[in-house]
Amino acid sequence: MLEVRNLKVSYDGVLAISDVSLKVGKGKLVALVGGNGNGKSTTLRAIAGLNACEAGQIHFQGAAIDKVPAHRRVPMGLSLVPEGRRLFARLTVERNLELGAYTRDDRAEVAASVEHIYSLFPILKERRRQLAGTMSGGEQQMLAIGRGMMSKPTLLLLDEPSWGIAPKFVTKVLDTIKMVNQQGVSVLLVEQSLHKALAIADYGYVIQTGRIVMEGAGQELLHNEDIKKAYLGL
Repeated sequence: MLEVRNLKVSYDGVLAISDVSLKVGKGKLVALVGGNGNGKSTTLRAIAGLNACEAGQIHFQGAAIDKVPAHRRVPMGLSLVPEGRRLFARLTVERNLELGAYTRDDRAEVAASVEHIYSLFPILKERRRQLAGTMSGGEQQMLAIGRGMMSKPTLLLLDEPSWGIAPKFVTKVLDTIKMVNQQGVSVLLVEQSLHKALAIADYGYVIQTGRIVMEGAGQELLHNEDIKKAYLGL
């Protein structure tokens, strides 16, 4: 579904990622993990079209998209849930969800999608009239994922979904990501929490200083001794 080849991205002449190659198969949940500042979010933003590629290629469902503007990647089936959630704080939960469907014209189908999100996150239905900015961090993250789902993506890009939320919500959010994946949506998950990400991933990539340094099945990486020592403190 997604293939990234030798991606290179710079900010103001400073190299952020120098050589990133990865794949996401149809229906798979793939994790991109590593320490803070190693290029995880930069990679995700490049795939979404928010960071320009200096070199390399991005293919999505067989088509080269590295020159396609970000807003045109959404109707192609790509949806990014950004780090920090980036909700419309002064709008209601329901309005935030509806705005996630801005590329869709059928109002009846959009309404059905809203109800589907409420089935995934019942708390959002309870808070549907509440302003997004007044909810807890965990509830906001659920809303951000729900909004990302409203464009009916075939590939959902998730940037640090456990960031800034209480531990009790982290498990709920990750369980829901797994459920979304099991319903047929491919997922590329960026996480600083290696253990949580690799525990649910079919496949994983470890990024360090802008390069992929290790890859393998999620469980295989989770039990890799080098990763345990370098990242998990075990």
